Amino acid sequence: MRFLVTGTAGFIGYHLASRLLADGHVVAGLDGLTPYYDVKLKEARHARLSQSNRFTAHIVRLEDEKRLAEIMETVKPDVVFHLAAQAGVRYSLENPQAYLDSNLTGTLNLLEAVRRNPVQHLLFASTSSVYGADGKMPFAETAPADHPLTLYAATKKAGELMSHNYAHLWNVPVTAMRFFTVFGPWGRPDMALFKFTDAVLSGKPIEVYGQGNMSRDFTYVDDVTEAMVRLVPRVPRHLQREEIEGDSLSPVAPYRLINIGRGAPVELLDLVDAIEAATGKKAIREMMPMQPGDVPATFASINLLERLTGFRPATDLAEGVQWFVEWYRDYYKR
Repeated sequence: MRFLVTGTAGFIGYHLASRLLADGHVVAGLDGLTPYYDVKLKEARHARLSQSNRFTAHIVRLEDEKRLAEIMETVKPDVVFHLAAQAGVRYSLENPQAYLDSNLTGTLNLLEAVRRNPVQHLLFASTSSVYGADGKMPFAETAPADHPLTLYAATKKAGELMSHNYAHLWNVPVTAMRFFTVFGPWGRPDMALFKFTDAVLSGKPIEVYGQGNMSRDFTYVDDVTEAMVRLVPRVPRHLQREEIEGDSLSPVAPYRLINIGRGAPVELLDLVDAIEAATGKKAIREMMPMQPGDVPATFASINLLERLTGFRPATDLAEGVQWFVEWYRDYYKR
C-alpha cells in the first residue's frame, strides 16, 4: 500500500514509518524539521528511513497549503497517518501561536488535501490530554472530554472535531487516536524519560513534579505502532454499523475515537526507579509542585482497541526503559 505519514522525523512518526517499510509498504514522509527540539535528532531519524528505496522524504510544513496539496496529488496515498503537530504541554504556555499554526491551520490544510484526493482511511494523532479535568477513570472514548487544561490539548480536541466535520460532510473515513504517554528509543528530548535519563547519567538533579504523586499510562512505542497498523483496515463505516460494546463510532459520519494506551498507569517515581535500575546510577531527586496544565493521572480504557484489533499493549515499563537507556547510551556515546 501507499502511505503518506506526516511527522516522520518525529518520534512516533519515525517508528510508524519504520514499521510500514518493514512490512513492505511504500511511505512518503512529510516533516517540517521545526527547531522545537534538536533538529539533528530529527534528521538522524529521516536518514535511517531513507536507507529504504520505498521511503521518500518531503521537507515541508503543514502550513504550506499549496505544497501539501501538490504532494498529495503526486503521492496518491491509499492511507494517510497525520502525526505531525506542535507537541508539548508546557511549551504551549510559552508559544501558543505555534499550536494554532501547526495543529489548527496545518490540520485544516491536510483535511482539504484529503478531501480533494480521497483516501481509504485517515488516521489522526490526538492525545490523552484532551480528557483534561475529566475525573472519571479509566478514560473512555465515549466520555465528553470537554475540559482540556492546555492550549495543546484544546488544539488536539479541535483537530478531532474538524476531522469529524470532514468525515460527515465529505465522507472522509477518520480514526482519531488518543495516545497515552508514549516512550521508547528515539524519544523526544522534552519528555520526562529523556530528560531524567540525561540528568541521571550527568549526575545532575531531576525535577519531579507533583511531589512525585502523579501517575501516567506509559505506553511503549512499538505497542503504539502495532495498534496503529492494526487499525488501518478497521475503517469506520457508520452506515454499516457493527455492534461493538463501548464503540465511539459517530452516528452521522465514518468517524471513530480510539484510545491507544497500556491501560496500566504507574507512579512517576516508578519511572525514576526504572531509570536508576537501567543506568546503575542513583537519581538526585528535587521534589517540585504541580505545574500549570498538568493532570494528576492518566489511565486509558483500552477495551475498544482490543475489541477492534484483538491487541492490548503490554510492554512493561522497566523493560521499555531499559531499551530506551540502551539506545540513549549508544546514540549519545554515554
